[in-house]
Amino acid sequence: MPGSTTPTGAALTPATGSATAGEPVAFPPGFVWGTATSAFQIEGGSTADGRGESIWDRFCAQPGTVLDGSDGSVATDHYGRYRDDVALLAGLGMGAYRFSIAWPRVLPAGTGAVNEAGLDFYDRLVDELLAANITPYPTLYHWDLPQALEDRGGWVSRDVTDAFVEYAAAVVGRLGDRVRSWATLNEPFVSATHGYWEGVHAPGRTSLEDCLAAAHHLLLAHGKAVPVIRELAGRAGADGAEVGIVLNFTPTTPYSDEEADVERAALLDAIENRWYVEPVAGLGYPEVGVAGLGWDRREVRDGDLDTIATPLDFLGVNYYSRQVARAGDAHVEPTLPVTAMGWEIHPQGIGDLLVGLDERHGFPKYLITENGAAMPDDVVVDGAVHDRDRIAYIADHLTEVHRAIGAGVPVEGYFVWSFLDNFEWAYGYARRFGIVHVDYETLVRTPKASARWYAEVARTGTVARPT
Repeated sequence: MPGSTTPTGAALTPATGSATAGEPVAFPPGFVWGTATSAFQIEGGSTADGRGESIWDRFCAQPGTVLDGSDGSVATDHYGRYRDDVALLAGLGMGAYRFSIAWPRVLPAGTGAVNEAGLDFYDRLVDELLAANITPYPTLYHWDLPQALEDRGGWVSRDVTDAFVEYAAAVVGRLGDRVRSWATLNEPFVSATHGYWEGVHAPGRTSLEDCLAAAHHLLLAHGKAVPVIRELAGRAGADGAEVGIVLNFTPTTPYSDEEADVERAALLDAIENRWYVEPVAGLGYPEVGVAGLGWDRREVRDGDLDTIATPLDFLGVNYYSRQVARAGDAHVEPTLPVTAMGWEIHPQGIGDLLVGLDERHGFPKYLITENGAAMPDDVVVDGAVHDRDRIAYIADHLTEVHRAIGAGVPVEGYFVWSFLDNFEWAYGYARRFGIVHVDYETLVRTPKASARWYAEVARTGTVARPT
């Protein structure tokens, strides 16, 4: 990606772009510091108060789909413990909290009658957050489609786009007087590719054709919902409400300068990164990806691309790692340290990504909506979890975010993933991303060393990599 300048105090090593011990870097006044979660991963209460079945409930019930055979029926019981969790957030000095709303809790059948008891939960959660001076940042869809809609075709069906608008209207109509920042979707790439092509996430389909239809309909649903959210939030009194989408990015580097490696990297980049951001930015689908997948674009109707490109107020950026691409899809062993997920730790990737996104697309502002690491050190010793590796990961990535801000990229907030250890999708409870440890037997929460460290970052607005 294009080069950028390094701000004063952000000493970088050429290999990784990580901070060295030294003077801390200071973030701009007003920078938003928060943590992030999603409904299915933490709420539990899967049948409480009229909640309907989701595709993840059905997926977890199928043998062999989740590594440890677990499910999200209890998760961390945030549904029953949300007041304590908000108090914990407040105690850590968090100014913002990103969470998702469970579609099947609000509309159990996907459309039709609203489950008022389900909406009441988010009403109470928002009020609790605001009372604690924590700004709510809800995401409307984080992968938990009502099973009733999947039974009617799921994201492969164009009808689901109108169902999503109906759902968004129900939620914003209730909460829009107090919530001023809305994200429509979280990581549509994962929903479409992992859920409809690779079959490793709900609903577990394995069809490229279904994946391509789902990807288009996810983006179309987003585009249809944006003006509705703006109108309803404004009508509710939230003047200046902002709407965005959250996309995940895995920057792709060719293994070598050989033409076959370069071409493979370009194809993967088009499918995993450009496929979603470019239509949102008004550029349509990348042709190298369309040709590489042999997509006939049968799902794209007149006006769809204009709808998808409805202007945004912010782009949410999720970043965890890069990937190295080799011809023939050959596996490339990481050359840098990895997390417990096996993902290479490459902080420079987030800085380069932000600079590149801004140079190519120039969104009004960016929020780092997810960044964090599963680490193998999540054992409580003498009442504490000493996760220095997680602290180093976050510090190095924040230093790169600071570099991007110094290069002129309007990054205005950072949400560490995640607030709590939780249900990590197909890994079940076998991987821990939280800055707060959860004992899955007792559900007792124990802030890790990373939580205390991050609380100090939020308090001071400064970051230094621990020595």
